[in-house]
Amino acid sequence: MPGAGASRQRKAQKKGTPDVERPAREMTLRELVEKYRSITGGFGRAAALSAFGLRHAETEQLFSVYDEDYHISRFFHFSESDGERFSINGFPVTHVSIDAEIEAIL
Repeated sequence: MPGAGASRQRKAQKKGTPDVERPAREMTLRELVEKYRSITGGFGRAAALSAFGLRHAETEQLFSVYDEDYHISRFFHFSESDGERFSINGFPVTHVSIDAEIEAIL
């Protein structure tokens, strides 16, 4: 069976793939807001982007995507302070606060 060896090789390659190469599971807006509220205890408070528990590149990608959507981004307020810096659509950012009104679109 010529295909069986190739199949085993693919499985071995998948097992040996470092974690950094696996694509991240997408975080929905609802999940992001729930995570934000668990970090801050409520709306309107600054949360460090590093507190969301994502890898650096994932954090930048996720927040950049939401920042590009006007219907979502109007509820997000990014700031730069002490802490790990991220590039959100080219701007240096460390924290985000989210308005309670975002619940209207969840």
